[in-house]
Amino acid sequence: MDRFGRQQRVQIDDGVEDDGQQENGMRLRPSDNNVTEDQEPFMGVKVRRKASLHRDYRGDYLDVPSHPFLMKILQKQGDKKVLFADKILKITGSGKMKRRTLMITDFPIYIVDPETDALKHRIALAAVDSMCLSELSDNFFAIIIPTEYDLLMAGTRKTEIVTILVEATKSTSDYTLEVTFSNRFEYCASDELVKEVQLEEVEVM
Repeated sequence: MDRFGRQQRVQIDDGVEDDGQQENGMRLRPSDNNVTEDQEPFMGVKVRRKASLHRDYRGDYLDVPSHPFLMKILQKQGDKKVLFADKILKITGSGKMKRRTLMITDFPIYIVDPETDALKHRIALAAVDSMCLSELSDNFFAIIIPTEYDLLMAGTRKTEIVTILVEATKSTSDYTLEVTFSNRFEYCASDELVKEVQLEEVEVM
């Protein structure tokens, strides 16, 4: 019996600006690892948990219509169709994790504080440029928004979130959302703060 278990370690560092140019337009960047059946749903670029391979997508896991404060936020903005709603963790610029409600509609994305029922962030789908994910079976993902700061979050239904965002942006615009896979990527935690995320699998006793 194997004495070691596997965990993911997340390291978030302040980014250093680089004068080199990054490749643009890259979608589903594969690793050098061999493709297995567990990776196939993401075209051989990401290892997925077995539980996520056959999971049915439900979309609204919070029953948004039963929450008046969420409905009030949507109605105020004129949005009606909720494609996805669930609890997630948002990683702040200082590295802290805060509980948030994520709602994806057919036009914008909403980030709501469930403790105060306050709308913290509203992002138009058209403003989302790409998403960054690791190649590991973790819950972290980053939504890259060039016109403002990016969002680094963690959610147990990450696969569904990515799928819905790709389909939603495709149906509302003439471009396909880029999804980049790398165990090391940068994101803008604020207007003037660039951080680097590094995820790696480690063996523990």
